[in-house]
This record gives sequence, structure tokens and C-alpha cells, in this order.
Amino acid sequence: MLRALGRDCHPAATPEELAAHYAVRHRVFVDEQRIFHGTDRDVRDDDPLTLHVIAYAAQVIGGAVRLYPLDEAGELWQGDRLAVLPEHRAHGLGGPLVRYAVRTASERGGLLMVAHIQLRNVGYFQRLGWHRDGDVEVYAGLPHQPMAIDLRT
Repeated sequence: MLRALGRDCHPAATPEELAAHYAVRHRVFVDEQRIFHGTDRDVRDDDPLTLHVIAYAAQVIGGAVRLYPLDEAGELWQGDRLAVLPEHRAHGLGGPLVRYAVRTASERGGLLMVAHIQLRNVGYFQRLGWHRDGDVEVYAGLPHQPMAIDLRT
């Protein structure tokens, strides 16, 4: 578990935490941003290797991210569905969630982590140590920047 300035990040450990993880994502990606219609859940959510991480702020779940290996060796990981509820964005949950995902993938043998980042968030990820990894592409109907971070450092 990551504890930073009162923020805790860890994989959802109970059915209630998993439901809260999905609820955060739904509120951000379906209700607020309207990137997905109906649900943002996909086959990755049912994969037993997928980690559904939550972040607490003041005893309330205010953020979520999921991560999973993309190869059998577990060397290439993807992080996605990073979501922080509007009322918790000022609490700085995004950074701890991203750092937790990166550290966890590294601890599980990952060498590289990739993500598709909304263009408005590219600078934020660069400040967290990520770099551009290719040309802008359409992901979930919106332009996204492929980005990556070396997990060996």
C-alpha cells in the first residue's frame, strides 16, 4: 500500500472496493467525459491478471486505475482507466495512483509500461517520468498520445 500525504493506493481487496473502483471509472469516463456509452468495462476487467487499484482520500475512495501485463512473460504492462472523481482532483490522487501502478508492474517483473494518454494530460505524465511513444492515435474515439515508462529505473 502506498501512503503519501494521507493518500492510500492498493488493489481492490473486497467486493465493495471493486464496486467502488468501477463506480469511479463509470462516473468519470461514462457520465462526465462521455468517452464510453453505458459502461467502460471490457474483457480486461475479467482477466484474473488485471489489477483494479483504488485510491483513498480522507477515508473515501476517490480514484482508480487498472494495470495488467500485455505479454506472457509479464515484461510489458499497460496502465489505463486512470480516473479521479472531480471532488478529489485537488487532493492529488492521480500521481500516487500512477506511481503505484508503475511500482507494482516493476515489482511483478515488468520492464516497460505503456498507456494511451488524453492529450491534455501528456505534460502531467511527462512530469511523472513518462515519455511519448509514437504518434497521436485515436483510442476510445478520442486523440490519445501513446506513452511509456521504463520500469527498470
